[in-house]
Amino acid sequence: MTLQRMKELRALSDEELLRRIADDENLLLRERGVAAMGGAPPSPGRMRALRTNVARALTVLSERANAARPSRRSEGARR
Repeated sequence: MTLQRMKELRALSDEELLRRIADDENLLLRERGVAAMGGAPPSPGRMRALRTNVARALTVLSERANAARPSRRSEGARR
């Protein structure tokens, strides 16, 4: 399991990103289950990499959602 680069994630479509998030969360759930049962995970850094990959993919989705939304500053904020 390697860390995914933001450049690679930004090249994916929303559907592919959602699928990747679901896959990584499923793998993370399994890793957490192994750790909760008292077993040593085969790769201790894998849980961290999975959490980071999920966070990066969610960040890309959030950036796209914010870019599609009109900016409040352009509406002339007069406060």
